[in-house]
Amino acid sequence: MSGAEFPTVGVIGAGQLARMMIAPAIALGVNLKLFAASSEDSAALSADHVVGNFLNPDEVLTFAKTCDVITFEHELIPNSVIKVLEQNQVVVRPSSSAFIYSQNKAQMRKILQENNLPIPNWNLYSGDKDPGIPFPLIAKSISGGYDGRGVWVVADESELRELLKIQPTLLLEEKLNFTSEIAVMVARSPHGQAATWPPTLTVQRDGICIQTITPAPDISDTLKISAQEIALKIADLIGLVGVMAIELFVVGDRLLINELAARPHNSGHWSIEGSVTSQFEQHLRAILDLPLGDPSMTAAFAVMGNILGGDKSDMYRPYLHLMARNPELKVHQYMKEVRPGRKIGHVNAVGEDLLHLEELIVHARDYMSGEIDE
Repeated sequence: MSGAEFPTVGVIGAGQLARMMIAPAIALGVNLKLFAASSEDSAALSADHVVGNFLNPDEVLTFAKTCDVITFEHELIPNSVIKVLEQNQVVVRPSSSAFIYSQNKAQMRKILQENNLPIPNWNLYSGDKDPGIPFPLIAKSISGGYDGRGVWVVADESELRELLKIQPTLLLEEKLNFTSEIAVMVARSPHGQAATWPPTLTVQRDGICIQTITPAPDISDTLKISAQEIALKIADLIGLVGVMAIELFVVGDRLLINELAARPHNSGHWSIEGSVTSQFEQHLRAILDLPLGDPSMTAAFAVMGNILGGDKSDMYRPYLHLMARNPELKVHQYMKEVRPGRKIGHVNAVGEDLLHLEELIVHARDYMSGEIDE
């Protein structure tokens, strides 16, 4: 790219993660261009975009050639399509060789195991051998699963056989009795500068994250440091460029890696108000090989609550109550159609009193979702 001009960043996908890149891109003077599935996608409503099929390499390549660098807001684009871009001298960050570990759970576990990083016991199963892991166990789709989809708790072999009818090969893992789930966001640039944010506690309901608390409470400083060291090691190992979330289980005084997501992530939404540099600005800095920003927190605690679709369809009217009740509350709307269980926005609050922040976020989350009416 020319040093005399501000670059154009192309984002494959136009959901809420791309939407939250818009503000920092505007602030930096970076041109953001989206490859959307529909003009009604969350980010496409507010940014320059083209509509196309991310499964079609010709359409994606035509789009990519109008940009200086390509990045992603979801893992659904086939790795083979990413390689077509690279073969045509498109700058893609993260690269296909790094992004595969976000897309393929088996590949991810293999490289972590080979490098002595802590993961649950696992294997691949196609019904041709003993599962090798005691029941009950966890079965996962090798690719494509998120928000509780593609993950099953399997009680016995008959249930496992039924799953094989819809998934010919499954990734099996031991079912852990974990203490909590945490996530660490890490950023890395092409020349190897890296930075992490504090570990975040993620609270799940039916496989969907409903709340995060940063820094993660009730875990030792030793474990927090260990989690950040793991994140930095993985980023370097896979040659990450951009931001990535590392999801981990806390099992007593041990950490076990659950998933990787080589893109901005729900567990980092708190950073918009809670960090000097948000994950979205940091992602842009990293993929453009700019010096990384300061990941320090702006307050002692940051709490985020996901707004899930419920009985209410009017998401604007609740502002009257919530903003009057808690002026410090920050609301982020995704402008998506309200459907039960769908992530349609999130709320952030930062401060010194964790109990107050949790109460504020739970109330706002439940009020906007329609679970309470006062």
